Amino acid sequence: MEFIKILIKNKKLAFSLGKNDFKNRFANTSLGSIWGFLQPFVFMITYVIVFQYILKTGSAGSDPYVVWFLPGMAMWQCINDTIINASSSIRTYSYLVKKVVFPVDIIPIISIIASSFVALFLFIVAIAVGILFNYIPNFIQVIYIIISAYAFFIAFTRFTSALTTLVPDFSQLLGIMMQLFFWFTPVVWNLSMLENHPTILAIMKCLPFNYLVTGFRDCFISSNIVTENNWIYTIVFWIITIIMFIWGNYIFKKSKKDFADVL
Repeated sequence: MEFIKILIKNKKLAFSLGKNDFKNRFANTSLGSIWGFLQPFVFMITYVIVFQYILKTGSAGSDPYVVWFLPGMAMWQCINDTIINASSSIRTYSYLVKKVVFPVDIIPIISIIASSFVALFLFIVAIAVGILFNYIPNFIQVIYIIISAYAFFIAFTRFTSALTTLVPDFSQLLGIMMQLFFWFTPVVWNLSMLENHPTILAIMKCLPFNYLVTGFRDCFISSNIVTENNWIYTIVFWIITIIMFIWGNYIFKKSKKDFADVL
């Protein structure tokens, strides 16, 4: 496929620009890129304190709350930051779009790479805390879930980056939608709360965000998201991702000739 060929051909350029993108986000601060890691880390720890010690939630069941919570929140932070940044990336890099020779297709990938530095840090924090509490993750499953997440990001942002470029108001709508998805995805609450509502539970398990958040959490404390009783949801996830990529790729290819004009 054309997009895959362009990405492989320009992989070094995309990684270089992605690294520079991350550095430039904090270029005017004395601590520089440290803020990129510090802000989400403090945010996650604050949630642990509030939900475990103030609200005293029982979402984790018999497992330590911090081990249950951190993997899910780390994955959500990765999902949210990557989608928001990649969706607005073409407008952010409008000066590159106007260069005839620049491969516009890789621009969302640049933002995905830039967001990956913080995501990797948060994943390492979650793994370290899990090991500290003697919850050794299934590293094969960890690798699978991360690959699945980035496949979904590429598929999803092929569509949202094109739409945000053509319709700027969509970026505001996307921000609202991601806030709603946060609360409808079992990041701070447990799917077991829906056991008395099997239809709703089945629908929730089919949603890609839920699959990724629950899948990364299950690397530490539960069953294998790929096999056992969950294989049907793995198939659903990949069907949704593939359809979304085909559709998003079609929209992107059809729209990119208009990017320079609207920017």
